[in-house]
Amino acid sequence: MFSKLDEVESRYEQVNMSLQRPDIASDQKQYRALMKELAELEKVVVLYRDFKKKKSSLEANKELFTAESDSEMRELLREEIKELEADLPGIEEKLKIALIPKDPNDDKNVLLEIRAGAGGDEASLFADELFRAYVKYAGDQGWKVEMLSFSEGNVGGAKEVIASVSGDSVFSKLKFESGVHRVQRVPATEAAGRVHTSTITVAVIPEADPTEVKLNMNEIRVDVMRASGAGGQSVNRTESAVRLTHLPTGIQVHCQEGKSQTANKEKAFQILYSKLLRLEEEKARQSASDQRLEQIGTGDRSERIRTYNFPQSRITDHRIGLTTHQIDAVMAGALENLVDPLVAHFQAEALKQQTN
Repeated sequence: MFSKLDEVESRYEQVNMSLQRPDIASDQKQYRALMKELAELEKVVVLYRDFKKKKSSLEANKELFTAESDSEMRELLREEIKELEADLPGIEEKLKIALIPKDPNDDKNVLLEIRAGAGGDEASLFADELFRAYVKYAGDQGWKVEMLSFSEGNVGGAKEVIASVSGDSVFSKLKFESGVHRVQRVPATEAAGRVHTSTITVAVIPEADPTEVKLNMNEIRVDVMRASGAGGQSVNRTESAVRLTHLPTGIQVHCQEGKSQTANKEKAFQILYSKLLRLEEEKARQSASDQRLEQIGTGDRSERIRTYNFPQSRITDHRIGLTTHQIDAVMAGALENLVDPLVAHFQAEALKQQTN
Protein backbone atom coordinates (compact mmCIF):
# COMPACT_ATOMS: atom_id res chain seq x y z
CA MET A 1 0.00 0.00 0.00
CA PHE A 2 2.75 2.44 0.93
CA SER A 3 4.59 1.96 -2.37
CA LYS A 4 1.35 2.93 -4.13
CA LEU A 5 1.05 5.97 -1.89
CA ASP A 6 4.63 6.99 -2.71
CA GLU A 7 3.71 6.77 -6.40
CA VAL A 8 0.67 8.97 -5.83
CA GLU A 9 2.78 11.54 -3.99
CA SER A 10 5.38 11.50 -6.78
CA ARG A 11 2.69 11.99 -9.41
CA TYR A 12 1.23 14.86 -7.36
CA GLU A 13 4.59 16.66 -7.48
CA GLN A 14 4.91 16.00 -11.22
CA VAL A 15 1.48 17.48 -11.93
CA ASN A 16 2.26 20.48 -9.73
CA MET A 17 5.43 21.15 -11.71
CA SER A 18 3.65 20.69 -15.05
CA LEU A 19 1.03 23.27 -14.15
CA GLN A 20 3.76 25.88 -13.81
CA ARG A 21 4.92 25.43 -17.40
CA PRO A 22 3.82 28.21 -19.82
CA ASP A 23 2.85 25.75 -22.59
CA ILE A 24 0.50 23.91 -20.22
CA ALA A 25 -1.01 27.13 -18.84
CA SER A 26 -1.84 28.27 -22.40
CA ASP A 27 -3.58 24.99 -23.27
CA GLN A 28 -6.91 25.33 -21.46
CA LYS A 29 -8.05 21.76 -22.07
CA GLN A 30 -4.83 20.23 -20.78
CA TYR A 31 -4.62 22.73 -17.92
CA ARG A 32 -8.16 21.90 -16.72
CA ALA A 33 -7.46 18.17 -16.94
CA LEU A 34 -4.31 18.50 -14.85
CA MET A 35 -6.05 20.73 -12.31
CA LYS A 36 -8.75 18.10 -11.92
CA GLU A 37 -6.13 15.36 -11.49
CA LEU A 38 -4.25 17.51 -8.96
CA ALA A 39 -7.38 18.00 -6.87
CA GLU A 40 -7.98 14.23 -6.76
CA LEU A 41 -4.35 13.45 -5.93
CA GLU A 42 -4.26 16.14 -3.26
CA LYS A 43 -6.98 14.42 -1.23
CA VAL A 44 -4.78 11.33 -0.91
CA VAL A 45 -1.48 13.20 -0.52
CA VAL A 46 -2.73 15.40 2.35
CA LEU A 47 -3.94 12.29 4.16
CA TYR A 48 -0.69 10.41 3.47
CA ARG A 49 1.51 13.27 4.65
CA ASP A 50 -0.54 13.55 7.82
CA PHE A 51 -0.04 9.82 8.37
CA LYS A 52 3.73 10.05 7.81
CA LYS A 53 4.01 13.06 10.12
CA LYS A 54 2.17 11.32 12.94
CA LYS A 55 4.05 8.06 12.35
CA SER A 56 7.34 9.95 12.60
CA SER A 57 6.18 11.76 15.75
CA LEU A 58 5.16 8.44 17.31
CA GLU A 59 8.58 6.91 16.69
CA ALA A 60 10.38 10.03 18.00
CA ASN A 61 8.23 10.15 21.13
CA LYS A 62 8.90 6.48 21.85
CA GLU A 63 12.62 7.10 21.63
CA LEU A 64 12.35 10.13 23.93
CA PHE A 65 10.22 8.17 26.38
CA THR A 66 12.87 5.45 26.62
CA ALA A 67 15.64 7.99 27.25
CA GLU A 68 13.65 10.34 29.52
CA SER A 69 14.07 10.04 33.30
CA ASP A 70 11.81 12.92 34.43
CA SER A 71 8.48 11.42 35.54
CA GLU A 72 6.39 14.46 34.53
CA MET A 73 7.91 14.52 31.03
CA ARG A 74 7.45 10.75 30.69
CA GLU A 75 3.76 11.17 31.52
CA LEU A 76 3.35 13.85 28.84
CA LEU A 77 5.11 11.64 26.29
CA ARG A 78 2.95 8.68 27.31
CA GLU A 79 -0.22 10.69 26.61
CA GLU A 80 1.08 11.85 23.22
CA ILE A 81 2.04 8.29 22.27
CA LYS A 82 -1.41 7.09 23.29
CA GLU A 83 -3.14 9.74 21.13
CA LEU A 84 -0.95 9.03 18.10
CA GLU A 85 -1.47 5.27 18.38
CA ALA A 86 -5.22 5.89 18.50
CA ASP A 87 -5.16 8.18 15.42
CA LEU A 88 -2.97 6.16 13.05
CA PRO A 89 -5.25 3.13 12.40
CA GLY A 90 -8.11 5.42 11.36
CA ILE A 91 -5.91 7.36 8.95
CA GLU A 92 -4.52 4.11 7.53
CA GLU A 93 -8.06 2.85 6.90
CA LYS A 94 -8.92 6.09 5.07
CA LEU A 95 -5.79 5.66 2.95
CA LYS A 96 -6.84 2.14 1.99
CA ILE A 97 -10.24 3.44 0.89
CA ALA A 98 -8.59 6.30 -1.02
CA LEU A 99 -6.60 3.75 -3.06
CA ILE A 100 -9.68 1.80 -4.16
CA PRO A 101 -9.95 2.13 -7.97
CA LYS A 102 -12.42 4.92 -8.60
CA ASP A 103 -15.64 4.52 -10.54
CA PRO A 104 -15.06 6.80 -13.56
CA ASN A 105 -18.64 8.04 -13.22
CA ASP A 106 -18.41 9.02 -9.53
CA ASP A 107 -17.80 12.73 -10.20
CA LYS A 108 -20.52 13.00 -12.83
CA ASN A 109 -23.87 14.71 -12.55
CA VAL A 110 -26.86 12.42 -12.97
CA LEU A 111 -30.27 12.00 -14.49
CA LEU A 112 -32.69 10.89 -11.79
CA GLU A 113 -35.73 8.99 -13.08
CA ILE A 114 -38.59 7.95 -10.83
CA ARG A 115 -41.61 6.02 -12.12
CA ALA A 116 -44.73 4.68 -10.48
CA GLY A 117 -44.88 0.89 -10.67
CA ALA A 118 -47.39 -1.50 -9.11
CA GLY A 119 -50.04 0.05 -6.90
CA GLY A 120 -51.78 2.62 -9.10
CA ASP A 121 -52.50 6.01 -7.52
CA GLU A 122 -50.68 5.18 -4.30
CA ALA A 123 -47.51 4.43 -6.29
CA SER A 124 -47.77 7.82 -8.01
CA LEU A 125 -48.18 9.61 -4.69
CA PHE A 126 -45.14 7.89 -3.21
CA ALA A 127 -43.06 8.55 -6.34
CA ASP A 128 -43.66 12.26 -5.84
CA GLU A 129 -42.90 12.08 -2.10
CA LEU A 130 -39.62 10.24 -2.67
CA PHE A 131 -38.63 12.71 -5.38
CA ARG A 132 -39.20 15.57 -2.93
CA ALA A 133 -37.00 13.74 -0.40
CA TYR A 134 -34.23 13.51 -3.01
CA VAL A 135 -34.62 17.23 -3.79
CA LYS A 136 -34.27 18.12 -0.10
CA TYR A 137 -31.24 15.83 0.28
CA ALA A 138 -29.67 17.38 -2.84
CA GLY A 139 -30.17 20.85 -1.37
CA ASP A 140 -28.45 19.80 1.86
CA GLN A 141 -25.52 18.51 -0.22
CA GLY A 142 -25.26 21.81 -2.09
CA TRP A 143 -26.41 20.21 -5.36
CA LYS A 144 -28.69 21.72 -7.99
CA VAL A 145 -31.84 19.94 -9.20
CA GLU A 146 -33.47 20.83 -12.51
CA MET A 147 -36.77 19.30 -13.59
CA LEU A 148 -36.59 17.87 -17.11
CA SER A 149 -39.88 16.00 -17.41
CA PHE A 150 -42.92 15.49 -15.17
CA SER A 151 -46.04 13.42 -15.76
CA GLU A 152 -48.76 13.85 -13.13
CA GLY A 153 -50.71 10.94 -11.68
CA ASN A 154 -54.51 10.59 -11.74
CA VAL A 155 -54.92 11.90 -8.19
CA GLY A 156 -51.75 13.97 -8.02
CA GLY A 157 -48.29 12.66 -7.38
CA ALA A 158 -46.10 11.62 -10.28
CA LYS A 159 -46.44 8.83 -12.82
CA GLU A 160 -42.96 9.76 -14.01
CA VAL A 161 -40.42 12.41 -13.11
CA ILE A 162 -37.00 12.99 -14.66
CA ALA A 163 -34.58 15.56 -13.27
CA SER A 164 -30.91 16.42 -13.60
CA VAL A 165 -28.91 16.61 -10.38
CA SER A 166 -25.59 18.46 -10.57
CA GLY A 167 -22.89 19.16 -8.03
CA ASP A 168 -19.92 17.58 -6.29
CA SER A 169 -19.69 13.77 -6.54
CA VAL A 170 -23.42 13.31 -7.19
CA PHE A 171 -23.24 9.87 -8.83
CA SER A 172 -20.94 8.49 -6.12
CA LYS A 173 -23.70 8.98 -3.54
CA LEU A 174 -26.88 8.45 -5.54
CA LYS A 175 -25.82 5.44 -7.63
CA PHE A 176 -27.02 3.00 -4.97
CA GLU A 177 -30.59 4.37 -5.22
CA SER A 178 -31.23 2.59 -8.53
CA GLY A 179 -33.79 -0.20 -8.22
CA VAL A 180 -37.30 -0.95 -7.01
CA HIS A 181 -38.53 0.80 -3.86
CA ARG A 182 -41.51 -0.79 -2.12
CA VAL A 183 -43.88 1.17 0.12
CA GLN A 184 -46.32 -0.34 2.63
CA ARG A 185 -48.93 1.96 4.17
CA VAL A 186 -52.64 2.73 4.45
CA PRO A 187 -53.68 4.98 1.53
CA ALA A 188 -55.66 8.12 2.39
CA THR A 189 -58.54 6.74 0.28
CA GLU A 190 -58.64 3.40 2.14
CA ALA A 191 -61.73 3.47 4.36
CA ALA A 192 -61.10 0.06 5.94
CA GLY A 193 -57.62 1.01 7.11
CA ARG A 194 -55.89 -1.84 5.26
CA VAL A 195 -52.19 -1.63 4.45
CA HIS A 196 -51.46 -1.57 0.72
CA THR A 197 -48.17 -2.43 -0.99
CA SER A 198 -47.00 -0.35 -3.94
CA THR A 199 -43.74 -0.01 -5.83
CA ILE A 200 -41.85 2.67 -7.69
CA THR A 201 -38.69 2.37 -9.77
CA VAL A 202 -35.67 4.65 -9.51
CA ALA A 203 -32.88 4.95 -12.09
CA VAL A 204 -29.73 7.00 -11.54
CA ILE A 205 -27.89 7.50 -14.84
CA PRO A 206 -24.59 9.43 -15.10
CA GLU A 207 -24.87 12.39 -17.45
CA ALA A 208 -22.99 12.09 -20.73
CA ASP A 209 -20.91 14.64 -22.54
CA PRO A 210 -22.23 14.85 -26.12
CA THR A 211 -18.68 14.21 -27.36
CA GLU A 212 -18.76 10.80 -25.65
CA VAL A 213 -21.64 9.58 -27.79
CA LYS A 214 -21.68 8.86 -31.52
CA LEU A 215 -25.09 9.98 -32.71
CA ASN A 216 -26.41 9.79 -36.25
CA MET A 217 -29.06 12.51 -36.53
CA ASN A 218 -30.71 10.56 -39.35
CA GLU A 219 -31.61 7.96 -36.73
CA ILE A 220 -33.45 10.47 -34.52
CA ARG A 221 -37.13 11.28 -35.02
CA VAL A 222 -38.16 14.61 -33.51
CA ASP A 223 -41.85 15.21 -32.72
CA VAL A 224 -43.22 18.45 -31.33
CA MET A 225 -46.57 18.85 -29.58
CA ARG A 226 -48.45 20.97 -27.10
CA ALA A 227 -47.41 20.54 -23.48
CA SER A 228 -50.01 18.71 -21.43
CA GLY A 229 -51.20 19.98 -18.07
CA ALA A 230 -54.12 20.63 -15.77
CA GLY A 231 -55.41 23.55 -17.81
CA GLY A 232 -55.60 27.27 -17.20
CA GLN A 233 -52.89 29.83 -17.73
CA SER A 234 -50.07 27.46 -16.79
CA VAL A 235 -50.56 25.29 -19.87
CA ASN A 236 -48.29 26.16 -22.78
CA ARG A 237 -50.61 26.59 -25.79
CA THR A 238 -47.76 26.51 -28.32
CA GLU A 239 -46.10 23.34 -29.57
CA SER A 240 -43.21 23.50 -27.12
CA ALA A 241 -43.10 19.89 -25.91
CA VAL A 242 -40.52 17.69 -27.64
CA ARG A 243 -40.30 13.93 -28.04
CA LEU A 244 -37.15 12.29 -29.38
CA THR A 245 -37.12 8.72 -30.65
CA HIS A 246 -33.82 6.93 -31.21
CA LEU A 247 -34.90 4.55 -33.98
CA PRO A 248 -32.17 1.86 -33.63
CA THR A 249 -32.86 1.28 -29.92
CA GLY A 250 -36.43 2.50 -29.52
CA ILE A 251 -35.49 4.87 -26.71
CA GLN A 252 -38.05 7.67 -26.36
CA VAL A 253 -37.44 10.88 -24.48
CA HIS A 254 -40.21 13.39 -23.78
CA CYS A 255 -39.58 16.86 -22.38
CA GLN A 256 -42.07 19.66 -21.78
CA GLU A 257 -40.93 21.49 -18.64
CA GLY A 258 -38.98 24.20 -20.46
CA LYS A 259 -40.64 27.42 -21.63
CA SER A 260 -39.59 27.01 -25.25
CA GLN A 261 -39.29 24.28 -27.83
CA THR A 262 -35.55 24.98 -28.10
CA ALA A 263 -35.01 24.53 -24.36
CA ASN A 264 -37.01 21.32 -24.29
CA LYS A 265 -35.13 19.96 -27.29
CA GLU A 266 -31.77 20.63 -25.61
CA LYS A 267 -32.91 18.91 -22.42
CA ALA A 268 -34.32 15.96 -24.37
CA PHE A 269 -31.00 15.47 -26.15
CA GLN A 270 -29.22 15.68 -22.78
CA ILE A 271 -31.30 12.75 -21.54
CA LEU A 272 -30.85 10.82 -24.78
CA TYR A 273 -27.06 11.19 -24.77
CA SER A 274 -26.88 9.82 -21.23
CA LYS A 275 -29.10 6.85 -21.98
CA LEU A 276 -27.15 5.96 -25.10
CA LEU A 277 -23.82 6.21 -23.28
CA ARG A 278 -25.20 3.93 -20.59
CA LEU A 279 -26.05 1.39 -23.27
CA GLU A 280 -22.59 1.60 -24.78
CA GLU A 281 -21.03 0.97 -21.37
CA GLU A 282 -23.18 -2.12 -20.88
CA LYS A 283 -22.41 -3.95 -24.11
CA ALA A 284 -23.82 -7.16 -22.77
CA ARG A 285 -27.26 -5.66 -23.16
CA GLN A 286 -28.74 -5.60 -26.65
CA SER A 287 -31.58 -3.14 -26.35
CA ALA A 288 -32.72 -0.11 -24.39
CA SER A 289 -35.41 -2.10 -22.61
CA ASP A 290 -32.79 -4.65 -21.45
CA GLN A 291 -30.67 -1.88 -19.98
CA ARG A 292 -33.60 -0.30 -18.22
CA LEU A 293 -34.75 -3.64 -16.80
CA GLU A 294 -31.27 -4.34 -15.46
CA GLN A 295 -31.21 -1.07 -13.57
CA ILE A 296 -34.78 -0.46 -12.47
CA GLY A 297 -36.50 -3.82 -12.84
CA THR A 298 -40.08 -4.28 -13.96
CA GLY A 299 -41.72 -2.56 -11.01
CA ASP A 300 -43.20 -5.83 -9.79
CA ARG A 301 -43.75 -6.05 -6.03
CA SER A 302 -41.39 -9.04 -5.72
CA GLU A 303 -38.38 -7.08 -6.95
CA ARG A 304 -37.04 -4.59 -4.46
CA ILE A 305 -33.92 -3.01 -3.02
CA ARG A 306 -35.67 -1.17 -0.19
CA THR A 307 -38.97 -1.29 1.72
CA TYR A 308 -40.63 1.69 3.41
CA ASN A 309 -43.06 0.42 6.04
CA PHE A 310 -45.02 3.40 7.35
CA PRO A 311 -47.18 1.63 9.99
CA GLN A 312 -43.98 0.41 11.67
CA SER A 313 -42.01 3.58 10.87
CA ARG A 314 -39.33 1.33 9.38
CA ILE A 315 -37.10 1.35 6.30
CA THR A 316 -35.17 -1.76 5.31
CA ASP A 317 -32.45 -1.88 2.67
CA HIS A 318 -32.43 -5.51 1.58
CA ARG A 319 -29.00 -5.43 -0.07
CA ILE A 320 -27.05 -4.84 3.14
CA GLY A 321 -29.61 -5.84 5.78
CA LEU A 322 -29.90 -2.27 7.07
CA THR A 323 -32.99 -1.33 9.10
CA THR A 324 -33.75 2.14 10.43
CA HIS A 325 -36.83 3.48 12.20
CA GLN A 326 -36.17 7.05 11.05
CA ILE A 327 -38.69 6.96 8.21
CA ASP A 328 -40.03 10.47 8.92
CA ALA A 329 -36.51 11.95 8.85
CA VAL A 330 -35.62 10.11 5.62
CA MET A 331 -38.80 11.23 3.85
CA ALA A 332 -37.97 14.78 5.00
CA GLY A 333 -34.66 14.54 3.15
CA ALA A 334 -32.27 12.92 5.65
CA LEU A 335 -31.20 10.29 3.11
CA GLU A 336 -27.70 10.20 4.57
CA ASN A 337 -29.18 7.68 7.04
CA LEU A 338 -29.36 5.28 4.07
CA VAL A 339 -26.75 6.60 1.64
CA ASP A 340 -23.77 6.71 4.02
CA PRO A 341 -24.10 3.08 5.23
CA LEU A 342 -24.45 1.91 1.62
CA VAL A 343 -21.31 3.77 0.55
CA ALA A 344 -19.40 2.38 3.55
CA HIS A 345 -20.62 -1.17 2.84
CA PHE A 346 -19.58 -1.19 -0.80
CA GLN A 347 -16.24 0.43 0.06
CA ALA A 348 -15.64 -2.38 2.54
CA GLU A 349 -16.52 -4.94 -0.14
CA ALA A 350 -14.07 -3.29 -2.54
CA LEU A 351 -11.37 -3.43 0.15
CA LYS A 352 -11.95 -7.16 0.59
CA GLN A 353 -11.50 -7.72 -3.14
CA GLN A 354 -8.25 -5.75 -3.08
CA THR A 355 -6.78 -7.84 -0.29
CA ASN A 356 -7.90 -11.21 -1.73
